[in-house]
Amino acid sequence: MQASLKRLFVVAACVVSASAAAQDFPTKTVTLVVPNPPGGSIDVMARVFADGLQKLWGGKPVIVEYKPGAGTMIGMDFVAKSEPDGHTIGMVVTPMVILPALRKMPYDTLKDLAPVTMTGTSSIMIAASPKLPTGNLREVIELAKKNPGKLTYASPGAGSSMHLAGELLKQEAGIDMLHVPFKGGGPAMVDVIGGHTKLLFSSLVQTTPHLKSGKLKALGTGGKTRSSVLPDVPTIAEAGVPGYEATNWWGIVAPAGTPQPIIAKLHKEIAAVQESPEVKQQFARQGAAILQMSTPEFTAFIQTEMTKWGRVVKEGKLKKE
Repeated sequence: MQASLKRLFVVAACVVSASAAAQDFPTKTVTLVVPNPPGGSIDVMARVFADGLQKLWGGKPVIVEYKPGAGTMIGMDFVAKSEPDGHTIGMVVTPMVILPALRKMPYDTLKDLAPVTMTGTSSIMIAASPKLPTGNLREVIELAKKNPGKLTYASPGAGSSMHLAGELLKQEAGIDMLHVPFKGGGPAMVDVIGGHTKLLFSSLVQTTPHLKSGKLKALGTGGKTRSSVLPDVPTIAEAGVPGYEATNWWGIVAPAGTPQPIIAKLHKEIAAVQESPEVKQQFARQGAAILQMSTPEFTAFIQTEMTKWGRVVKEGKLKKE
């Protein structure tokens, strides 16, 4: 009996201690790790939230630290192995749920990272070289069926979300296309604009200027609904592949073991940043949409996405590195 009471007192003391720590949080500089090089959409989003949280916390510093490499794995490994006190958090993107199916991981995505919340989403899109003699996605699919393995599509790299979006289209549409990986979205786009590789899977943000200039043809966007930036462009599901969905998304994670009251405080204050009119405008300019989720919802989303993309990797017979 006394032992049971002692355990209860210990548990209660830990809960009180964690709650008190959350009230004082942050007590030092918060580092938001970006697992990509500077300049991309994840960098833009990270700075939006770093600035917003710093304002909410009365000027307590929030810095963005870049740890690129291995398809975001280096940065997320750093977060997973950081002190679980909330002062090191990570901005995660779609490759988080793809990598476990493709590579030997130095951390366990589900066990070593603590999801906090989703922050936003943006459509992946498929575009074509103007030199491709097709006007819409249905015609592209017919062309691919008549010429199996000959129609080429570019992505920013093997194992990227754009690569897997192409694999998903192949599987859902029942076609065979040749993947041409590049070292980044810029080189992939230049090659397709030049008419060498015929199709491009890319982010909406990066592609839109070239669509408006006529250097690329829009075939479809990967979200459930049409993009507000390109309302005349159908979704890929509307354009001939029912049920297709592939998006870019961003979220925040902390090291596993971070006290729940601190996770809850981070979630609440990130949500407050999302509600800012200025932040909503910044998202809109990027062709992105704010997406709020509870921590359990974001956790379930990550698990579902890992299952989905793991299936795409398996059915596409992609080699694990």
